[in-house]
Order: sequence, then structure tokens, then C-alpha cells
Amino acid sequence: MQVINIHQAKTQLSKLIEKALVGEDVIIAKAGKPVAKLTAYKKPLKPRKLGLLKGKIHVPDNFDDEDEEINKLFYGE
Repeated sequence: MQVINIHQAKTQLSKLIEKALVGEDVIIAKAGKPVAKLTAYKKPLKPRKLGLLKGKIHVPDNFDDEDEEINKLFYGE
């Protein structure tokens, strides 16, 4: 994380934006005290819609039943 003063930020804004785009945070300071943080913009995630697969997936009644062959592999005989 780089700390830079306001005057430098004004003169090097393009370079600082490039750093933010590659994931580096840049702190902008006034009189040595942090006042702002420059980070890359992340597009907000859309909320998920529930029930999109309703009626398209079937879960069998024995879904939770244990398989003896797999139990032998895990726990031995």
C-alpha cells in the first residue's frame, strides 16, 4: 500500500489509477495524515433469484443414504 500526498496525487493521477486497477491500494494523505483511499471499482453483484431450477432437478429419496462401498474405502472393512 502506497501513501502519497495530495500534490503528488494530482500530478500522478493516471499512474495511481493504473496501480489501483492491478489491485494495489493507494492512500492519499494531507499533511502526512491519510484522508482518502484509491481502489479499483468493483461492479456490485446482482442479487440471486431463488427457484430458477424449480421443477428441473429431481433429488431422489435415497439421496442421503450411505453407500457401503464408499464406507469401506473410508473406514476399512
